[in-house]
Amino acid sequence: RKDASQTEIVDGLYRSLVTFQNSAGYMGLDGVRDYAERTAKLVDQGRKSGIGFEMMLDILEQEFAILRDMVLKDLAAIAASQPAAAPKAEPKPEPKPAPKPEPKPEPKPEPKPAAAPKPEPKPEPKPAPKPAPKPVVPKPAPKPAAPESGPAMPSMGGGQAPAGTEPGKQKASTTIRVDHQKLDHLMNLIGELIINRNRYSMLARALEEGQQEVHVVAQQLTETTYAMARISDDLQDTIMKVRMVPVQTVFSRFPRLVRDLSRKSGKEVELILEGEETELDKSVVEEIGDPLVHLVRNAVDHGLEPEQDRTAAGKKSTGHVWLRAYHKGNSVAIEVEDDGRGIDPEKMRQVAVKKGLMTMEEAQALADREAIELIFAPGFSSAEKITDISGRGVGMDVVKTNIKNLKGNVQTHSEVGKGTRITLTLPLTLAIIDALMVQVNGHIYAIPLDAVSETTKIETERLADVNKRKAVTLRGEVLGIMELSQLLKLPPNEENREILPVVVIHDNDRRLGLVVDRLLERQEIVIKPLGFYLNTFEIKGISGATIMGDGSVVLILDPHEVYTLSTQMER
Repeated sequence: RKDASQTEIVDGLYRSLVTFQNSAGYMGLDGVRDYAERTAKLVDQGRKSGIGFEMMLDILEQEFAILRDMVLKDLAAIAASQPAAAPKAEPKPEPKPAPKPEPKPEPKPEPKPAAAPKPEPKPEPKPAPKPAPKPVVPKPAPKPAAPESGPAMPSMGGGQAPAGTEPGKQKASTTIRVDHQKLDHLMNLIGELIINRNRYSMLARALEEGQQEVHVVAQQLTETTYAMARISDDLQDTIMKVRMVPVQTVFSRFPRLVRDLSRKSGKEVELILEGEETELDKSVVEEIGDPLVHLVRNAVDHGLEPEQDRTAAGKKSTGHVWLRAYHKGNSVAIEVEDDGRGIDPEKMRQVAVKKGLMTMEEAQALADREAIELIFAPGFSSAEKITDISGRGVGMDVVKTNIKNLKGNVQTHSEVGKGTRITLTLPLTLAIIDALMVQVNGHIYAIPLDAVSETTKIETERLADVNKRKAVTLRGEVLGIMELSQLLKLPPNEENREILPVVVIHDNDRRLGLVVDRLLERQEIVIKPLGFYLNTFEIKGISGATIMGDGSVVLILDPHEVYTLSTQMER
């Protein structure tokens, strides 16, 4: 890849390395300083000898990884020594004021607590380091400042906390940058809320004191309620926008990942990023990193063919992987696509039988789409050999589980010899959704409106038996029909109904008609998790709950699981 700015980039890297080298020396990190100096010389030699830009990047990535590990190791040592040294530095001055004071220990305790007020009490503890001078050497003392300067380096974001497994979870920032205009707008909305609150108080007093006719107060209450609804909608919309961040924060890690995978696999791979400016709720963005890593790894390792195979198939020797994001209704779709060999449904059936996941008869009964979706089964892998990139059969299961936890779904489209496209459909936010309320067996349930294609009423006499299930022809489409009470294992409706209320839901491009007792209303609901105890029961078909205006709890259906339950009942 040739670029006019490559020389400027390399020069900038060299300057950064020299700055990093000097900072490490100032902090007392001699090992890091020496290695950074060596790396800076390497860059300097490389730019003078005209080494290739891509090769330079590969070398620097390896050097960067080594420097990162060295810094994190030093930080971990500081964290381990700090708690033990801090308490001992203060109690020891009193029992041992006499031992010979040394001038050097004085600065040691001073930076150790990293606080300005501490230097004054420290002259007294001078003797303390005498019994154990090593834990308080000059190097650890300034290092507490390192984590603050470290975030400027990409590596420090994920490793500044040396807490074992925690850094992986803490790498995502817990803060969001907000445009001050949005904050000003929020303040204006708060002002309007206060005005309406005072309005309600005034109307309540008017009713108590009988100052106005009831119908006049009722009219004013209605108007105030409409105003409150407008303000709350505006407030909700503004807060949702505040929580939105571009997916570029996740996408930015993949160019390096693909370069590493390309080098390890020996394949030429080009990554194409699209829609990086697409915004998602920050809590969603923080969770999609791991699923996307698994998908990109699979695309490079399983999807793309070796160079000789691509050439023999009439393809370009360079394989392509697309990572794109775009809005899809009230959701955001993220796609990982490759122009590789595609997924062979027949091979998936054979692997499933070989691994004992199903019998040959069951495998042959699978539609091609269902056979392809076997890749999401736990432990399933079609790879003939396991590599350090993929092949263990856990990656795609992680993808499905994580996306399901985000209330999203996964769709796979593949053509043999042409490539594979996996689409993750995610909600814009995990907090509030529009839902259709229905009644079944005396209970009310909420169905996410995004998954509802339509509602209709069907005459019972139009139902027919197709492949051991009820179906109806609706505008030229044969639509499967299931009783929602049957899927949820509720007692059936014993009434002889001539007209059936039906909610048509869709799971990607598959549709299913759910028979309910009553169609109620569309409502905006706040999603609440079921909680630890209910989740232990693994309730099928339910994704959460919401609280209604009267305080009652309504369960929210998971359309994807409901559709899966219907296919399982067929068999």
